[in-house]
Amino acid sequence: METHPVSATPFDFNAERVHEEVAELATEIHGLLLVPGEEGYAAESSAYNLNNPLEPALVVGAANTGDVQAAVRFAAGHNRPVAVRATGHQVIRSTREAVLINTSRLNGVHVDAVNRIVRVEAGVRWHEVVEKAAEYGLAPLNGSSLDVGVIGYVLGGGQGPVLSRSQGYASDHVQMIEVVTADGELRKVTADSEPNLFWALRGGKGNLGVVTALEMCLFPVTEFYGGGLYFAGEQMAEVLHVWRTWAAGLPEEATTSVAVQRLPALPELPEPLRGAFVLHVRFAHLGPASEGEALIAPIRAVTTPLLDAVTKMPYTSVGMIHMDPPQPMPYYDRTTALRELSAETMDAFIELTGPGSDCPLASVEIRALGGALDREPAVPDAVPTRGIPFIVFAAGVGGPDQARLLQGYLDRIMRRLAPWAVEGNRMVNFLSADEATTAEELRLVYGADRYRRLAEIKKAYDPLNVFRVNHNIVPA
Repeated sequence: METHPVSATPFDFNAERVHEEVAELATEIHGLLLVPGEEGYAAESSAYNLNNPLEPALVVGAANTGDVQAAVRFAAGHNRPVAVRATGHQVIRSTREAVLINTSRLNGVHVDAVNRIVRVEAGVRWHEVVEKAAEYGLAPLNGSSLDVGVIGYVLGGGQGPVLSRSQGYASDHVQMIEVVTADGELRKVTADSEPNLFWALRGGKGNLGVVTALEMCLFPVTEFYGGGLYFAGEQMAEVLHVWRTWAAGLPEEATTSVAVQRLPALPELPEPLRGAFVLHVRFAHLGPASEGEALIAPIRAVTTPLLDAVTKMPYTSVGMIHMDPPQPMPYYDRTTALRELSAETMDAFIELTGPGSDCPLASVEIRALGGALDREPAVPDAVPTRGIPFIVFAAGVGGPDQARLLQGYLDRIMRRLAPWAVEGNRMVNFLSADEATTAEELRLVYGADRYRRLAEIKKAYDPLNVFRVNHNIVPA
């Protein structure tokens, strides 16, 4: 079994030596520098998934790029791993021994409307980019939730609800990346300057350094026809069997997914959805509303929905398609990729999640991929999911007292869908803390050749594996 080349021992905060080390770092930091127990520590190191708390040995609230460099040099010099938090949406490994760098204060967004390029700093969330780009009649390759951090999403590939089937992954359209590598150097990386590192950063998900900014393409899109159709869960089988064949025939300008949801009884939800068991059909089309209306007609014709929220929308309303919850919560999740969605596959899915099941999960979704997501970009990257037609993502909401129930059912779904699953390959941004936890499992996710190349590049830029609080690619 492969092991990490660096082992670190926990901080002893009562030791004079450690206080001297922290005091030494404090002289270089312009932002915050906090240890457990200090005021502000909990807020600075909070996570979106309350079941995976961030409890670092030391947290640096970076005020600028220099703070990031100082924190990385400090961590490497004291055999500490580095963890990065912008919004805290994807927590992978324990951070108890780590130096956590909070990048949320690096929040610059600059749009070059002439060249259709946006420069985004490390702490920016998608809603900020969507709103800023819209001022110029442009749109980014954002994800389903506008509350997610831009950088982490892009480094994992990035598949969205409107533009991805026609344009590809977000990482395909990155032009430049500024990254602090394990030696503390700030590098401006492009396809020409450092092609291997540029390839690995786009899909390698934080294994090569702390990205402080990037530049990526925008697209001349101001509106779309789309939203969500909510059907009663008892009617899901009829709708899903139509959706299965209908989705396969959509043009690349159209995107769809479905989610079986057991919704909470929250007042902010529309009346028909409060506490309801529903099938949520998501849809978006780039083009005239009349064309979009014609495309979605076969789904509307199946049965009357509880709520029909598919209409012409400004691009700034893109978050209304999936309606992802913005507030932190405790949850457990799993993901898999399917090579096909046959009638038999769909029957198994309905058996697991439908009205006759004992499914305790809040949401089980299927995303239809394809189109430009299958094609290598002009400048290739490390994204491992090209050619995969469907992704399944399942999540159950509950704390540790419900872990056995929720994780058991998640395992049951993965086992039942295994006959149609693509071995190993999964979307990196959807990997949970329980998935791809070993080098062997992560090699399956990326594929042997891609993983081998990533490990060689990791060896060149992070030989001591400082950046290992992630789905870790071990240096070759």
